[in-house]
Amino acid sequence: MKDLAGHGRVSEKEFLSGRKRAAAKPRPGTRTALYMRVSTADQKPDLQDDDLRGYAARAGLDVVQDYCDVAVSGRREGRPQLNALMAAARNHEIDCVLVWKFDRFARSTRHLLTALEEFDHLGVRFVSVQDQIDTDSPMGRAMFTIIGAMAELESSLISERVTAGMRAAEARGKHLGRPAIPKRVISEIEALAISTDLSVRQIHAKIAGQASRGIVGEIIKRARAAPSPGL
Repeated sequence: MKDLAGHGRVSEKEFLSGRKRAAAKPRPGTRTALYMRVSTADQKPDLQDDDLRGYAARAGLDVVQDYCDVAVSGRREGRPQLNALMAAARNHEIDCVLVWKFDRFARSTRHLLTALEEFDHLGVRFVSVQDQIDTDSPMGRAMFTIIGAMAELESSLISERVTAGMRAAEARGKHLGRPAIPKRVISEIEALAISTDLSVRQIHAKIAGQASRGIVGEIIKRARAAPSPGL
C-alpha cells in the first residue's frame, strides 16, 4: 500500500497508525527505473507495471522511479516521461531501465539503437521483459549488435527506395529538384551584373523574382569575376 504522499509502500497496520517505515537505501548498481506507455487515456498500465515490478523483485533490483506516457503514440517524438527517463540516466540517477516490450519504448529501430548506445555509454543496463533481452547478458549484447545491423539495413533500404524512385521519375521525363532557370533570365542577370553596379537585391527585383535571390547572387558573382572581353 502506498503512503499518503504516494511514495514507497507501507503495511496496512503502519498506514492506519500513520507510521511509515524508513525507505531502504538502494544497493549499488540496482537503482531501477520503469518505463511504460499506453496509447489511449482509457488504457491502464497495470499489466506492464505488475510484470515490471515482478521482474525487478525476482532480479533483486530496487525500483526508485517509474515513468508512464499516457495517450501518446509510439511514433511521436514528444514523450515527456521518456524524456524525463533519459534525463535521469544522463544525470546518473539510475543504473537500470526496465521496459515491458521494445515497442512500448522505442519509436523505430533507429530510435531504439540510439537509446541503447546512449545507455551503453552511460553504463545503464537495459532490460525488455517480454522480449527477454538484457544488455548485461551475452545474448543481450549480441542482440544489441543485431539491432545495429537492422538499423543500418533499414537506413540503406530507405535510401535505395528513394534513389530508385528518383530514377523511375527521371525515366518518365519528370524533372526533379528546382525548375531550370530560362537562359534568357540568366543572360539578363549577367548583363545587369556586368553593365551596372546594382546589388543582388536590386537585380533580383528587376527580374521580378524569376530566380531565387541565392541563384541571382551566384550568377552575379560568376559574371563579375569573369575577365572582361578583349582583356
